[in-house]
Amino acid sequence: METNQLFAIAVFVLVMAVIVSEKIHRAAVALAGGIILILSGIISFDEGIEAIDFGTLGVLLGMMLFVAVVKESGLFEYMAIKAAKIAKGDPWRIMIAFMVVTAVLSAFLDNVTTVLLVGPMTITICQMLKVNPVPFLITEILASNIGGTATLIGDPPNIMIGSAAHLSFLDFLSMDAPVVVVIMIVTIFCFRFIYGKKLTVSPEAKAEILTLDEKKAIKDEKLFKKSLVMIFFVVLGFMLHGVIGIESSVIALAAGILMVIIGGTSVEEAIHHVEWPTLLFFIGLFVVVGALEATGVITLLANMLIGATAGKLILTMLMILWISALLSAILDNIPFVATMIPLVLTMEASGIDVTPLWWAISLGACLGGNGTLIGASANVVLSGISNRQGYPITFLAFLKIGMPMMLLSIVISSVYLLLRFAI
Repeated sequence: METNQLFAIAVFVLVMAVIVSEKIHRAAVALAGGIILILSGIISFDEGIEAIDFGTLGVLLGMMLFVAVVKESGLFEYMAIKAAKIAKGDPWRIMIAFMVVTAVLSAFLDNVTTVLLVGPMTITICQMLKVNPVPFLITEILASNIGGTATLIGDPPNIMIGSAAHLSFLDFLSMDAPVVVVIMIVTIFCFRFIYGKKLTVSPEAKAEILTLDEKKAIKDEKLFKKSLVMIFFVVLGFMLHGVIGIESSVIALAAGILMVIIGGTSVEEAIHHVEWPTLLFFIGLFVVVGALEATGVITLLANMLIGATAGKLILTMLMILWISALLSAILDNIPFVATMIPLVLTMEASGIDVTPLWWAISLGACLGGNGTLIGASANVVLSGISNRQGYPITFLAFLKIGMPMMLLSIVISSVYLLLRFAI
């Protein structure tokens, strides 16, 4: 192995180690890694720019702007109260309702945004019911990662995969959504045994929930109506982008900018709510992974993987699925997917049909985030909200629930992929 390859690997490993330690913000670490590689001459500035996937950044930026305006209408709070009332104050039904709401929202919004909106409302309703919100929040974390797996825009790894493999919104909906529905149903049944009988509330607490008026949650009725119309057209745009020949990033950016214009929110306020550290993290990470590709490390890894599975596609698919899931449980799934994408593209260049591999990475990386409390950004964010409200979610408490449920979802995914590609 050449010196430049060893240096690129060393920087990548160091960046990953510091990110896992959480001693320094991950955006700063990723950018520092990219700058070190450029300054050392391992990768040129132009090569670094070429390594950045602006399609992924465009989708993220556009949806962040879109949600920043829509949430000012009170739409998400309205949905939470409506779901609780439909469940008639029954805690088990409320748990299911909030899981479904979280999963559906996560399919069309960023997972972090979803839990930021649903989490505080869940805690408020649980306080009214006088029940511990931790089980509800744990189920919502799992539902967020499961729901986000279903679509192109539901989880950052899917955005990255879609951009690299030129997969459309409908591709993800037709391939990932069916197994996500099955996993969601199985997960709800499992939680029935885990939490169902433990959730009891007084008749007075149930009555209090029914007195809530979801209409009072609407802060701006005109914006509320505009948001519903725009959400319809955004989803339609993503579904048809392959047919109309417009990139997902263009649709997302157009939707975000149009929402800012018609929503009445100031540009400064909308921009303020954009997760700039997340976007900068992506930029730095793309450069770091680009160095691995430019120095030939990715090609070496691809050849090793092909050799380990003797070039058998189905075996390679299952190996990638399980490796993706297990590593994504302990590492952020974004850097992992950023590393896997050029590896799969290298395998494709050698003449291998990599279609099953894209779906293995998608399912493994997105669902793997449920394995531990640090497996996905949504997990960390929602547990932080819970801790600040006085309801701590410990790493071990989540592990006892999350890891078995994650492994079960990967078993189901394995069967599903075998049915789709091996028969």
